Amino acid sequence: MADYEPRLKKIYREQIAPELVKEFGYKSVMQTPRLEKIVVSMGVGEALQNKKLLDAAIDDLTLITGQKAVKTKARKSIANFKIRTGQEIGAKVTLRGAMMYEFLDRLVNVSLPRVKDFRGVSQNAFDGHGNYALGIQEQIIFPEIDFDKIERVAGLNIVIVTTARTDAEAKAFLSKFGMPFRK
Repeated sequence: MADYEPRLKKIYREQIAPELVKEFGYKSVMQTPRLEKIVVSMGVGEALQNKKLLDAAIDDLTLITGQKAVKTKARKSIANFKIRTGQEIGAKVTLRGAMMYEFLDRLVNVSLPRVKDFRGVSQNAFDGHGNYALGIQEQIIFPEIDFDKIERVAGLNIVIVTTARTDAEAKAFLSKFGMPFRK
């Protein structure tokens, strides 16, 4: 297992990095954008009334990513939503290394094409620093999720953090990985 290299990482090393060096004229290979981490999170506001929903969200995220999810707590109190600081209201997973490349591969090639009426992901979801945020309405697009065993259909957020300095570099980088941007 120590010599295993994910398919996308190999493609990045052999094809994508040299193309980006040519396209953007980097002086060093170390300037090319790289994937840093992927954060997959799920907010479960109803967990305040029903703790089973939070456990179900953790199980779903663990199945989807292949890595144990952690509970997230509210940072500050919000009276209108009846939330107090420290209450558990969500779950998240931070993927790095081989798990990150495997997840991105499955997301782009298996899960996103399963979205109903899919026309591509938004080109405007970059944050100005080369990171891309993607919202998914239903966790059932992932083939790991058994439709009969889910508590409720829930959405999740995926943030792809790159070392790209600009959004244009990040967009070119993710496009070469096969991210289906809307035309």
